[in-house]
Amino acid sequence: MSENDKIQNDEEMGDVDLISLVDEEGNEYEFEVLDEIDYKDGHYYALMPTFDLPEQDIESGSTYMIFEAVEDENGEPQLAEIEDEDLLDEISEIFEDNFDEMLE
Repeated sequence: MSENDKIQNDEEMGDVDLISLVDEEGNEYEFEVLDEIDYKDGHYYALMPTFDLPEQDIESGSTYMIFEAVEDENGEPQLAEIEDEDLLDEISEIFEDNFDEMLE
C-alpha cells in the first residue's frame, strides 16, 4: 500500500468490518478492520488484508497493517502509513495488548 490510500467504502458483514482501500494507481484492496484506537492526537486502524484464496492468506503470514486516519486537501478521509518508527512501535504495542485481551 502506498501512502495516502483513499478509503473507498466501508461495509459491515456480521461481526466482520471490511474496508476497501484504493491506491494511487487505482488498485482496490479489501481489509478486515481488526481494531481501531485513538492515541495522542490521531486515530489509528489495525487492518488485515483479505484474500480470495486460502493459500494467499497462509502466504501472508496473517500480518496486519497499521494506518492513521487523515483527511486530504478536500476533506476526504484517507489512511496514511505511519512514518515515525517510535510512534508506530507505541501503537503496535497497544494493538498487541488489545489483541491479547480479546483472546482471553
